[in-house]
Amino acid sequence: MTLQQVGPDLDYAHELISSRRVEGTPVYDRGGKKIGAIHSVMIGKTNGQVAYALMSFGGFLGMREHVHPIPWDMLRYDMDHDGYTVDLAADQLKDAPALHLDEADRPRDREYEERMYNYYDRLPWWGL
Repeated sequence: MTLQQVGPDLDYAHELISSRRVEGTPVYDRGGKKIGAIHSVMIGKTNGQVAYALMSFGGFLGMREHVHPIPWDMLRYDMDHDGYTVDLAADQLKDAPALHLDEADRPRDREYEERMYNYYDRLPWWGL
C-alpha cells in the first residue's frame, strides 16, 4: 500500500518525519502569519538529538538571506497550517541570533549556541 493509495491522512498518523520533509516547511507566528520557513535542522552527530532549526526569511532569490537558529523545542507542528508555529513575533527576530545563509551549516562554538539558547530563555540541547 502506498501513501497515495491511503491518502494524505496517513502522513499525520505517525510521530516521525524525514528531515527532507521538514526543510522548506513554513513557520508561522502565534497570530498565524507566515514569518519564514525551515531551511535545515541541526542534529547532534553522536546522540542524534535535534538541537535547533535554521529558519530562513528575507533576502531575494537567496541573496543576502540569513537564517535564525530556533531551539527545536520552541516549534510546534500545526496540522491546520501544515507548518510549524513558534511563539515569537517577527520583531523579536530582529534582535535574535542570525547567521548568513552561506555559513549556516558550519560548526558553531558552544559559546554561540549558549547565547542563542539564552536569548530564547531555553535550556541548551546538550543539557546543563
